[in-house]
Amino acid sequence: MRKVLGLDVGTKGIGVAKGYIENHMAFPVCTLTRRSVKKDVVELVQICTREGIDHLVVGLPLLLDGTEGRSARLARQVGDALALETGLKVDYEDERDSSKEAATKLRAAGKKARKHKAMIDQQAAIVILERWFLHYRC
Repeated sequence: MRKVLGLDVGTKGIGVAKGYIENHMAFPVCTLTRRSVKKDVVELVQICTREGIDHLVVGLPLLLDGTEGRSARLARQVGDALALETGLKVDYEDERDSSKEAATKLRAAGKKARKHKAMIDQQAAIVILERWFLHYRC
């Protein structure tokens, strides 16, 4: 079964989730503490290898008008560097409000989202994958 890695790249952490392309299911993996693009990519390559990843999806935090700002440039830096290191194809998915949606889902599941930032980052990565699954064609 083909696996995809979803990333919610932030300034302090990277939420990581994996998904299965054929059945469109996604699961949390971890939240990495940001250090530098180079060091983050080393950790992400290890995860890709360990999880047998075939494809990458990186959340792109677009501004409200749809343009890319500083955060989107950071997400592209991580995604492009990871694609270069792994040779995997990377897609960028609009992730506006993914963290808000993630926090809502966690609250609905009885979790106090404010106390679980790492869980929000992972859930946001799942939201990014779920959005990507909606228009992905094998």
